[in-house]
Amino acid sequence: MFQLGKTIVSEDLLEKEFVCNLSACKGICCIEGDAGAPLSIEETKTLDEIYPKVKPFLRQEGVEAIEKQGKWISNDFNELETPLINGAECAYVTFDDKGTALCGIEEAYNQNIINWKKPVSCHLYPVRIQEYSEFSAVNYHHWEICSDACSLGKELKVPVYKFLKEALTRRFGQDWYDELVKIAEQRIK
Repeated sequence: MFQLGKTIVSEDLLEKEFVCNLSACKGICCIEGDAGAPLSIEETKTLDEIYPKVKPFLRQEGVEAIEKQGKWISNDFNELETPLINGAECAYVTFDDKGTALCGIEEAYNQNIINWKKPVSCHLYPVRIQEYSEFSAVNYHHWEICSDACSLGKELKVPVYKFLKEALTRRFGQDWYDELVKIAEQRIK
């Protein structure tokens, strides 16, 4: 672990390799697990605002889950997250003709309908952020379902921080990311 501004960063971001391999995993991270995508308070406001524009991109099951539970929910620990369909996949999940899970929010973004790509927690995966009063912990989350992404990252020699350049910059800013790159380059020397 090392400190970067008001973050404590796991060295795994520099040492582990990762490149999403949707053709292999079919987006199972949006389907597996026991909770929706973590959200910030600001993101819940964004979901409330953009939902009418995203709704046409969603499956009927997703729309029904959202209309029953809400555009976002608060779990038993008072953490905010996206709702699930029958306790399984995220309500915002869609599927392409090959059965690959996609994000309905991101589909609306890709078609320039909205200007918000998706929840930052989704964009950052496999990195998870834990907020504390004085700092944010930035950790690599190893999940067996992402073994194909780890293999592809190793094959292409892409460390986690490089794969997540856009997402890390979105979350922490360009200056933070530039400092992270400097730290990574110093450790290589």
